[in-house]
Amino acid sequence: MRVVTGIGALFALVEAIYIVLVLAGANTANAFYRFVDSIAQPLALFFPGLFPIANGQLNVLVNYGVAAVFWLVVTGLIARLLR
Repeated sequence: MRVVTGIGALFALVEAIYIVLVLAGANTANAFYRFVDSIAQPLALFFPGLFPIANGQLNVLVNYGVAAVFWLVVTGLIARLLR
């Protein structure tokens, strides 16, 4: 059960790091940014674009934030079912 919640926390952490990088205006040509971006995009599933917001930073915050919460809730439910 801890493994499942740990995986969910790790996925949410990746999304949170991506949000921080975007909000802080990180250099998109940087290797670390590209690495985090390459992981965060697939983990966000269908959430990017779910709430179309004109402000780019707010758009990332909301859509990727919802993805992070999704991973925490879903893996929490799966862990509870496994108990």
